[in-house]
Amino acid sequence: MEFINSSWFQPPTLFLTGIPRLEAVQIWISIPLCIMYLIALLGNSTILFIIKTTSSLHEPQYIFLSMLAATDVGLSLSTLPTVLSVFLLNHREIEFHSCLMQMFFIHTFSSMESAILLAMAFDRFVAIRNPLHYTVVLTHSRIMGMGLAAMIRGVVLMVPLPILLKRLPFCKDVILSHCYCYHPDVMKLACGPITVNIIYGLSLVLCSFGVDSMFIVISYSLILKTVLGIASKDGQLKALNTCVSHIFTVCIFYVPLIVLAVIHRFGTFTSPLLHVTMANLFLFLTPVLNPLVYSLKTKQIRFAVHKVFKCRKNLLT
Repeated sequence: MEFINSSWFQPPTLFLTGIPRLEAVQIWISIPLCIMYLIALLGNSTILFIIKTTSSLHEPQYIFLSMLAATDVGLSLSTLPTVLSVFLLNHREIEFHSCLMQMFFIHTFSSMESAILLAMAFDRFVAIRNPLHYTVVLTHSRIMGMGLAAMIRGVVLMVPLPILLKRLPFCKDVILSHCYCYHPDVMKLACGPITVNIIYGLSLVLCSFGVDSMFIVISYSLILKTVLGIASKDGQLKALNTCVSHIFTVCIFYVPLIVLAVIHRFGTFTSPLLHVTMANLFLFLTPVLNPLVYSLKTKQIRFAVHKVFKCRKNLLT
């Protein structure tokens, strides 16, 4: 008992949770989850391959899309081991430091995705507001700089998360609410003072996701102002049509994220099933739907995919 009350006590393992009240059918739930992971990994990898091998797609819009696809692959791989372990093997234990590492990668890739979505909003703003100077403003070096800045920001902001958690004692039940490690979820298991963790977590959300979403809204306000200034209706629709895929991606990323943050902060009496559902939507929806949306909505991507698969088919025959 003395060891448990020690301020340095850390559990050797934590226990993950599947879907509450559906434990009996978890093996069947694993089938659509496996399909979703397959779509996410194959879809985003295909987009990366298509953009890399098609010279006509070496434009700012598609380079940003390749960054988004790479981030989605990283996000999917971050959750893959524990999610399939829980649902396929019913293995719920995760070593404490492995949990912290997974948490770091999940939050880092999420922050990177948010920054890339902001960069893509800026890309659409420049393309619509000043199309003649599009490639002059968004040079390859600037695009690479924006991608590097997104990565560095994500790493720098998220490094303190596991460090701050490691200093806390854990003497409560070490059962997490999700099938992966999420910072607010792990933090709630601590029995020491978590004021610093709460303040830093809130600052993190405001400085990354909050700032990014604010500038995305500003970008689209300026885009809308520019579009309304176009004389013809056809021109307005054509300009807005180039933003549809990005707007959809922003919505499927930020809406579950906001709801999940609100649930963890204020949803003490909400259903555990709602917690799990929103958490899974946040992590699974974007990587799965992004390649589908951009493949179906972007004519150049569709054409390049068709061309590559046609060449492969001709080689095989």
